[in-house]
Amino acid sequence: MKELTASIIGAVIEVPRTMGPGLLESAYEECLTQEMNIHGWNFQCQAPLPVVYKGTALDCGYRLDFVVEKAVVVELKSVGTIEPIHEAQLLTYLKLGGWTVGLLLNFNVPVLRHGIKRVVLNYQDVSAPLAPLR
Repeated sequence: MKELTASIIGAVIEVPRTMGPGLLESAYEECLTQEMNIHGWNFQCQAPLPVVYKGTALDCGYRLDFVVEKAVVVELKSVGTIEPIHEAQLLTYLKLGGWTVGLLLNFNVPVLRHGIKRVVLNYQDVSAPLAPLR
């Protein structure tokens, strides 16, 4: 999974490197769609995300910017600052869809690597000792 997210990040970085800063999120989305096609990835753009409430699937109009290889959710932003609510939103999307890894990408930064956040749902560092149960 780390290899896939690293490859996606490489493709993401290529977009503002080619296009420059200051575009709308929708423009970056279209460019990233083309970049993903170039890489030959299986992906879905604007993938519907149904909400299941008490056993009933509801169409609440949620759309994921990208789902890559049925494994990584990619959420695009073009905002001044990534806020905690943006990360919480991505975590909720992961939970609702049953994914474990997502990328939160903010294109409105001078250096894109400062606008990339990898989010993992229910991550446990197996090298860290677990606290004893009481």
